[in-house]
Amino acid sequence: MLLATPREITVPHRKIPLAVPAGMTAIEFFNSAANLENLARENGLLVNHEGFLLYRKLLGHSLEFDTSIILDTSQTILNPLGRPVRRDQLTESQCHVWSRMSQTIFEYMVEQYPDPGQHLLLCGEASLDPTWPLSKPGVPSIRMIHNHFIVFSMAELRAAPAADPDNPNLTDGGHHNLFLRALSSVYGEFMQSLHLNLLRPITNTASQLALTGYPMGLPSWEAVGGYEMLRNRHFWGEYDLILRGFLDFYRTFFAQVATRSATAPANLYFPRQVEDLLMFNNEFFRAAREVRQRIKADPHFANDIRWQPAYKQILYRDDRGRLIVTISPNSVGNAITELLGIVVRRHVDDEGYAAAEPALIERLLAVRDRLIAADLGEPIHTPSW
Repeated sequence: MLLATPREITVPHRKIPLAVPAGMTAIEFFNSAANLENLARENGLLVNHEGFLLYRKLLGHSLEFDTSIILDTSQTILNPLGRPVRRDQLTESQCHVWSRMSQTIFEYMVEQYPDPGQHLLLCGEASLDPTWPLSKPGVPSIRMIHNHFIVFSMAELRAAPAADPDNPNLTDGGHHNLFLRALSSVYGEFMQSLHLNLLRPITNTASQLALTGYPMGLPSWEAVGGYEMLRNRHFWGEYDLILRGFLDFYRTFFAQVATRSATAPANLYFPRQVEDLLMFNNEFFRAAREVRQRIKADPHFANDIRWQPAYKQILYRDDRGRLIVTISPNSVGNAITELLGIVVRRHVDDEGYAAAEPALIERLLAVRDRLIAADLGEPIHTPSW
């Protein structure tokens, strides 16, 4: 029996034919309108009227299936720090289309990869904190809301070497994660107080993958009714409620960190839970005081604080074939896969990528056809398809 431990896989990619202008860092250029235009032209699969762009992840996580939806506002919002980075910043129409696109792609993944023993499926949204300076090490490369859709071969993961458990990107186990290290019981109680019917709370151990032991210590929920819930708009509404609860907790906590005895933030989604479970909880205030004191004394720690809500929220299929939802604060540099204990190292290997590319593109075009048939966008033609 394999020991549960995070895994590290190596994924080849083609050298990206992109010239960064002299005098700019790659991170600075990646957030420019010119780069986003290049992304659509070279790797775009589909675009729709709401501004969502489906594209191939050339610098990806998996050669089995790997794609993303991004809200491409680069031509309409020229300030990179002013672009939407979370679902709560979308319009009602955009949220509706976002959920339908996510449903359609995840259903395709379930149909193509029906055996949880052979493939791990996940989709996940990573918030990009608009308060980070563009030159900050580890800042996400495209500062816009986007959703990842990834399939991993379980055989490849089983054969992969163990990842370093002290890797700072493996942040969801209570080792580096502020909420779980200092506020585990308070955070868990608050998140489990949300009014959910189609998402049922499960224990921390029940949500873990047997192979990696991740996610670790996070509030998690099982989709009651399984895959049928993907077509239920109320399921996606509850998926949003989890995000809203997280945002309330995050904003309330860092308001206390920033200003001693601050009142509860305005425009909360769950004001009663904030008042009852947080604003009279001594553990909550103790943790805020400790963080505040450390910020004053440690400039490195202070520089890493993300004052605006930043998170990773994922939907994944576990070992038993259940659909599980979890959410975690996002920390410096970590990828969506590391929430499940999978560290991805990428390296330039044109031949290795070329060997897997035809089958990968075939699957990406197949899912694009489904989105087109559902009136969720129009195809983009690139040099590769």
